[in-house]
Amino acid sequence: MALSTHTTPTGFLLPSIHSAPPFFTQQPNPATQATVTEQWTKLILSYARFRRLFTLRVEDAETSGGDWDEVSRNPRINRRLLPSYLEYIISQLVAKGLAVYEPAKQTRSVQLYWRLPEEWAEVLHEWASSTGQLNTIMTFYEIVEPPLPSELSNLPISLLKKAIGILAKTARAQIIAVADGEGVRFLAGTSGR
Repeated sequence: MALSTHTTPTGFLLPSIHSAPPFFTQQPNPATQATVTEQWTKLILSYARFRRLFTLRVEDAETSGGDWDEVSRNPRINRRLLPSYLEYIISQLVAKGLAVYEPAKQTRSVQLYWRLPEEWAEVLHEWASSTGQLNTIMTFYEIVEPPLPSELSNLPISLLKKAIGILAKTARAQIIAVADGEGVRFLAGTSGR
């Protein structure tokens, strides 16, 4: 079979390397493996962004019918990503700062940074400014479950907290205690760029 791109049922365009059988196995040559790992990194992050997925687990390589099936399997060439290989790829994502183990102190599940926390901080502050939320105290829930969907919809609270922490360092946000936990007040401040 010739290498070719493929559009998945969700509309994501898989790169041609996804139709190469060696792409699904760990390579013995370190230089080749580094190249393949870089391709997996790009694929995982772009797919996560396309589908708005924030979590990747080793179990996703074992479970059919899940969110990651389109990437972790290629039935056209009868290949799938093995859990041990996905665990290696996950470790490389963490080493590059493109993911963090979530929860901490385990190595089988990560929170993906298809946008870095610093980028989420800018998205968050822009959202607060454009929706008139400056100087308003908001709960984390109000931000990640807004009445109208936004770029922040379903953002994991741990990632939201990191973004708020970044904004707090540049005096553009302030953590506030609220009745049911924590909230935030966004301030005009100046961009930390």
